[in-house]
Amino acid sequence: MIRKLSSRVVYENRWMTVREDEIERLDGSRGIYGVVEKSDFALVIPAENGGFHMVEEYRYPIGRRTWNFPQGSYPDGRAGDPEDLARRELAEETGLRAGTMTRLGYLNCAHGTSSQGFHVYLATDLTPGDTAREIEEQDMVQRFVSRDEFTSLIRSGAVTDDSTVAAYTLLRLHEDGLRT
Repeated sequence: MIRKLSSRVVYENRWMTVREDEIERLDGSRGIYGVVEKSDFALVIPAENGGFHMVEEYRYPIGRRTWNFPQGSYPDGRAGDPEDLARRELAEETGLRAGTMTRLGYLNCAHGTSSQGFHVYLATDLTPGDTAREIEEQDMVQRFVSRDEFTSLIRSGAVTDDSTVAAYTLLRLHEDGLRT
């Protein structure tokens, strides 16, 4: 087990904190460990008619547009009810409202460098409405894709978001559990 000896914040903004910890390893050797602290987010799989509603936008850190399931966190590191957040993100990004929201699980992302995790929800019984996208999402587009097209988007590299792919795995496990 690794033991933290000291910690200092090396960078902070309204979305994240980066800290550097002085650590001691199990063998007694010392080192440093960089950790990115970010609040958890919610990811929503809006499903109907044998497919999903997805969003595409430009992702600045990777310098390209990619497709993913709607997702987001509360602003300024605030915490709140994950299902409420999931409903909010679904409506903001797609305009859809879910009659039924099913929790599929919780996962960590980049757990070797970040404290962030995400709650995964399946949204069904969908009704359309207006979007309320944030300023960073002004170039976002949305469309419905079949399950086969979703798989093709992953294979072609149009979906590179690990959280989207992991959430799909939770969905498949959920569906397998319903069949047994």
